[in-house]
Amino acid sequence: MTPFSLDLLRRRPDIEAQELVAVDAADRLLLDTAADRLGTGGIATINDAYGALTLGAAALSGATVRVFQDGVVHERALALNATDQGMQGSYRSCRLDAELFDGVTTVLLRLPRSLDELDEIAWTIALFARPDVQVLATGRVKHMTPAMNTVLGRYFSDVTAGLARQKSRVLVATGPRPVDGSSYPRSARYDVGLGGPLELRAYGATFGGAALDPGTRLLLPHLRGLADPTAGPSHRAGVIDLGCGNGAIAAYLALSHPRLDVRATDQSASATASTLATAEANGVADRVRVSRDDALSTVPDASAGVIVLNPPFHIGSTVHAGIAHRLFGACARVLAPGGELWTVWNSHLRYRPVLERIIGPTHQLDRSPRFTVTVSKRR
Repeated sequence: MTPFSLDLLRRRPDIEAQELVAVDAADRLLLDTAADRLGTGGIATINDAYGALTLGAAALSGATVRVFQDGVVHERALALNATDQGMQGSYRSCRLDAELFDGVTTVLLRLPRSLDELDEIAWTIALFARPDVQVLATGRVKHMTPAMNTVLGRYFSDVTAGLARQKSRVLVATGPRPVDGSSYPRSARYDVGLGGPLELRAYGATFGGAALDPGTRLLLPHLRGLADPTAGPSHRAGVIDLGCGNGAIAAYLALSHPRLDVRATDQSASATASTLATAEANGVADRVRVSRDDALSTVPDASAGVIVLNPPFHIGSTVHAGIAHRLFGACARVLAPGGELWTVWNSHLRYRPVLERIIGPTHQLDRSPRFTVTVSKRR
């Protein structure tokens, strides 16, 4: 067998571009820092995007590594990279629960940008891991803050920082503290012009948490103008909320259109759990079907009448238009002829020509200093 090589890892099926990498200096530093521990007990990885930590730890230790990845696109990237290097049986995917930490003495963690996500991860490790567990958490120095040490210090008795290398650093946390019940999902209520407040729920890794972001707030009132989904064949599949996040759009659609069934989809496990919790909190769980998927990959061609999308503009910590363009392409495939894409986007990104090219005729419904709401009709 060809020896494992970090240099052969790829990002697919995620966006691949010259400025986007599958392995960075933080991954390499973490593997080097952990190398002496990897043969001494069970190993788990968390937030390993493309397999560097999981496959690297498996190659160094010879053990089967347990892995949790919030994003389904990252699960698929890991699987492809493992196949490329003949390491399909070297890891086992788990949820963020007791199974992930059973017998584990070393946890390798890519630090998330969100402190809420880090809080939920640290709480879960402290609850389920062994007393002798050591958590090695890495990130790029420019994305690390003292608040991360504070969060880890809530759940571990000792948190230290290693020396920086190539603008990366490793935090080491040991001595898990006793923990109380989880504070997730977080909750918030908003007046959005319905008969009562819109109740939002969010787990730690859900983008924006339980907040109602201003772009979504600008979009919501316009969604009341959707055509009756039972009126014609172009709406036979109801409405899809693509990238459902905390479920604000899906719940609003179900509340404002009592006969509407909504399919809510997101590639994040945290987001789909949040959307389900939001639907339950608003009493519409019977009409909001939630699934974890990447860019509508399991939805048939030309099967949807309406898709609603508030597209992301970050890939990890990088601002990149590629993710929105990829989602627009997925919408073009899934929309039936004459179907509509309703979307809100940061005005400075100027997506309208892209929407015109990929979807079809596009007109503006609203605009604020920061956001633009458009409807595009599939040609």
